[in-house]
Amino acid sequence: MKIILLGYMGSGKSSIGKSLSKVTNIPFLDLDNVIEEKESISISEIFNAKGEIYFRKREQEILNNVLRDNQSLILALGGGTPCYGTIMQNLNDMDDVTLIYLKASIQELTLRLWEERAHRPMIAHLKDKIQLEDFIRKHLFERNFYYNQASKKIDTDGFNISEIVQKIVVSLF
Repeated sequence: MKIILLGYMGSGKSSIGKSLSKVTNIPFLDLDNVIEEKESISISEIFNAKGEIYFRKREQEILNNVLRDNQSLILALGGGTPCYGTIMQNLNDMDDVTLIYLKASIQELTLRLWEERAHRPMIAHLKDKIQLEDFIRKHLFERNFYYNQASKKIDTDGFNISEIVQKIVVSLF
């Protein structure tokens, strides 16, 4: 079984994935961490040095390599991963993959990301919460088509990590 968590940045993919891994005893991987390890530089450095096209090609190669392994795993995708090329279609075509969209509202994402923006190069330049909310709204408008193709959708607003993990476990088993 391969459980793949997707959603916008700040939706909790990594935190929830780690916690879900502890509960299920299924190993957890964060795709962004795997990419950084393989490339020996950060995601933002890859974007700056080699550009988004290079990054997206590498991301797809590394994702395919991770999924080729027959081992069970929980995998957190990057927020944009399912939106490029045929990634979402390919994931949906795999028999051993369960896609879970961690759905958070624009307001919830704005609250979560405002405090973390200095550590997130994509939004570090935004000056106030209104700009951040507009940025998120635009991205979600573009990405919801892909996110909503997941077979399972878990609303995360108002729930802590253990409650969300419990919702996932109930939906899976």
